[in-house]
Amino acid sequence: MSDGIMSKAATMEIPISSNGDAGSLPEDDGLEQDLQQVMVSGPNLNETSIVSGGYGGTAEGIIPTSTIKAPPFPGCLVQPHSPRGPSISPSASAASRMASQAGASGAGSGLHQPHPGPPVGGEEVVRGIAVEKFDIVKKWGINTYKCTKQLLSERFGRGSRTVDLELETQIELLRETKRKYECVLQLARALTNHFYSLVQTQHALGDAFADLSQKSPELQEEFGYNAETQKLLCKNGETLLGAVNFFVSSINTLVNKTMEDTLMTVKQYETARLEYDAYRTDLEELSMGPRDASTLCRLDAAQSQFQSHKDKYEKLRADVAIKLKFLEENKIKVMHKQLLLFHNAISAYFAGNQQQLEQTLKQFNIKLKTPGAEKPSWLEEQ
Repeated sequence: MSDGIMSKAATMEIPISSNGDAGSLPEDDGLEQDLQQVMVSGPNLNETSIVSGGYGGTAEGIIPTSTIKAPPFPGCLVQPHSPRGPSISPSASAASRMASQAGASGAGSGLHQPHPGPPVGGEEVVRGIAVEKFDIVKKWGINTYKCTKQLLSERFGRGSRTVDLELETQIELLRETKRKYECVLQLARALTNHFYSLVQTQHALGDAFADLSQKSPELQEEFGYNAETQKLLCKNGETLLGAVNFFVSSINTLVNKTMEDTLMTVKQYETARLEYDAYRTDLEELSMGPRDASTLCRLDAAQSQFQSHKDKYEKLRADVAIKLKFLEENKIKVMHKQLLLFHNAISAYFAGNQQQLEQTLKQFNIKLKTPGAEKPSWLEEQ
């Protein structure tokens, strides 16, 4: 029975206190329970421990955790277990022996230093980042609440909104113009699709006539005339397709890039206008309230936020006005050129004037694919 107790005691834990002396502390009444738990589930690796001796030691090596304190080590402090069960008292010789073993093992590698925690500076950085993110979310939530409240007030006719009549008229005109140009672009693409199918059919028909002119000696001349006519029409059709495709590409750039870029600035301006009115309304409500110390503090903050959003609103309003002006000038220049190209190309093709059709393409610097090159779809650039 004594040998069994000593074998279990060989794996006991000796806590390291901060003073390093072996004083008289309350005895650990739960030693047997702790030893049984260690033998069943293994030692607790999360605590700093000293293994006193090997397995199967003598009875003199039993030392309770509450009577011996090993020399202190930096950063290591393990609190003794609270008394729970009956204790086993060691002898004086065993105490001196285990104390010397604890000192020797402290100088060697028998003691395992606990893993150091994160540095204090790292914790401060993490805490600072968390606080910063929380402030961002808080400001976003307050701003969203104010803007939503202002928008609902405007929709239900309870709140006032800032209106620039001239600028609002120009913006609405731009949106209407974009819708109409999108309709023209859609129709021009449909024309390109249908005309491309017509040219392909003429090309196939010309090949069929040329083949029949060689295999039908009695109708060789008639088939030959029609083959030449279809080939000429196919050539002129490809030239017209080049002009129409250039027209479609230019309109697409104007509508989906130039106008869209201006409308993106308009959206930013409208958002800034809503924020400006929301903080203006908030400032007016605070101004009409009582003037105590807390209200004056909030009034100063509201005044500062209002001024910031007012500056942003005025800057975006100026940007929108400039972009609308440049867009109008660019639209007139582009459409003047493209409408002239479209008119001249269509007129020359249906009049059968091949020379004028080719001259139109040279005038607008439109180059067609070489006949030997692979012929992609005319809708590639769309």
